[in-house]
Amino acid sequence: MDRYALEVSGGCQCGAVRYHATEMFDNSHICHCRMCQKAVGNIFAALVAAPREAITWTRGTPARFRSSDHVDRGFCAQCGTPLFYEDTTGNRVNFTIGSLDHPELFPPGANTGTEGQVPWFGTLVTIDDGGPTEDPAREEWWSAIRATNHQHPDHDTDAWPTGPSSE
Repeated sequence: MDRYALEVSGGCQCGAVRYHATEMFDNSHICHCRMCQKAVGNIFAALVAAPREAITWTRGTPARFRSSDHVDRGFCAQCGTPLFYEDTTGNRVNFTIGSLDHPELFPPGANTGTEGQVPWFGTLVTIDDGGPTEDPAREEWWSAIRATNHQHPDHDTDAWPTGPSSE
């Protein structure tokens, strides 16, 4: 597995836990196993690893759940965001791609744990996006969500939550 000197940062939805890695492995993948499904509350976990020695926790400390004898699942204890899968006997930490500030940099190159893959996974790309809606109630709902967003931005901040002068 190749290593890349690519610096990345990421963290949870509320901003209580942030991380930085100075190197990444080239192992972006989607895991369909039932353990990963349960850990992220979805039909798969999208993961990419960083060497353990290249990782710094820049804000807070992730909570951990020991999902098997040698695997920890890391998450934010404040907001519940799944952050990583870690084989405690290995040399890397697999971050959830969605927790990265720039998930678009890590397109998955493999499917693993396919014994747990849901039968309709392959049909996802054929689903219509629904197109624009003319529903005023729906637009009002989306506007209210955007106007009251408490999600941490996709970059490091000196403090969170931020005030008018800190962001």
